[in-house]
Amino acid sequence: MKNQTKTMFESAFAEDTYKGLTSYPKYLLSKYIYDKKGDKLFQQIMDMPEYYLTSCEFNILKLNATNIAEIFSSDSGFDLIELGAGDGKKTKIILQELVDKKYEFDYLPIDISQNVLDELEHSLEQEIPEVNVKVQQGTYFKTLEKLAEYNTRKKVILVLGSNIGNLSHKEAVDFLANIAGAMSEEDMLFMGFDQKKDPQRILDAYNDPAGITEAFNKNLLVRINSELEGNFDVDKFLHWETYDPETGTAKSFLVSKEEQQVEIRKLGIKVNFEAWETIHTEISQKYDDSVVQWLADEAGLEVEKAFTDKDNCYKNYIFRRK
Repeated sequence: MKNQTKTMFESAFAEDTYKGLTSYPKYLLSKYIYDKKGDKLFQQIMDMPEYYLTSCEFNILKLNATNIAEIFSSDSGFDLIELGAGDGKKTKIILQELVDKKYEFDYLPIDISQNVLDELEHSLEQEIPEVNVKVQQGTYFKTLEKLAEYNTRKKVILVLGSNIGNLSHKEAVDFLANIAGAMSEEDMLFMGFDQKKDPQRILDAYNDPAGITEAFNKNLLVRINSELEGNFDVDKFLHWETYDPETGTAKSFLVSKEEQQVEIRKLGIKVNFEAWETIHTEISQKYDDSVVQWLADEAGLEVEKAFTDKDNCYKNYIFRRK
């Protein structure tokens, strides 16, 4: 029976939505927030004063661009492969530096959203036309399989924005181990990690008074309605954020304000919600040096260098394969 059900799913989104909403407790995968509307909302989030991650990393890259570009460079050129490229706002700091210094490289931005990649490619044509861009649409785990194919010269794998924070520690170790497996001795990984800090500052970053983060998380329900013929009333769900300073885990939930039933016609299901029942939508993990070192050890990587802002709010680490 299970196999018959599987054949009815017209997309990974449909299958993952079915799995998440028929599980207990219920969950939805945050990667599906990112459609055209979700991309726009996330760009708004990155511009919010409360969302410190963007400005912290932006400043780190700006202050250290010359040093970082020199570390990335190679006499025979290199491939700069960015996972989760987004709008490339921060990456452009490094790209401009690499172009100014006349380092030879190809830029390969990878993202789940084709819409974002199209916008990034277009903006680079306008702003830094010297960059040789080869966009690739896909999820992290699919594209990781292709990484090993880039083996004729040095590759620098770039993961900005603390995207690793959306993974549990076990998933993060698997993710890093897959990257390590695709790396040669001369390759490097440059990755951002949001650091543990005042818990209130973290909560404020995911619970802004303008309600942009709420709209961002609720976009999962909007997308289910439009693509899977659901009838979610988004106003009947509350956006709720928690942060555990012991584990460094921030979690986002959508909470049903009342007992209700939601029909999703393309999945052929009716989903019952108790009053105050949750849908877990996202985690945002925070780190310190010891946790990052542990993740690296588990994954077969070693920390070579770290760049940080003046308050140690955020760090970008350089890893090499052990």
